[in-house]
Amino acid sequence: MTVTVAAAERLIRIGEVARGAGVSVRAVRYYEQQGLLIPERSPSGQRLYRQDAIPLVRFFQQMFAVGLTSRRIAELLPCWDSGHTDAEQRAMLRAERERIAAKIDDLQAALDRLDEVIAITDTHP
Repeated sequence: MTVTVAAAERLIRIGEVARGAGVSVRAVRYYEQQGLLIPERSPSGQRLYRQDAIPLVRFFQQMFAVGLTSRRIAELLPCWDSGHTDAEQRAMLRAERERIAAKIDDLQAALDRLDEVIAITDTHP
């Protein structure tokens, strides 16, 4: 798709997206390959993204960090884009939330155990 942009909407290059989101250019390309991010193209073929690509890439990073797959993230995108969900999407969102909450509980338990070990070792040099 070639860019025909309104003057009010400034498109940004892949490097700006990567820097703004705190990821590598390679990561942005990966999201594109996975169908999660769709750039426009300049007349010379350069990838150009809307400004909202930066928070979207941050969202991808967060979802990958908690164990979601590219496929699952792709299923979430309509929810992100429209703000609306159907019953199946809401069930999936709730299931993912429960899974993440359980992971947080496990991480908190591990953190508590580490705190115990630190406390013991602090009193016994």
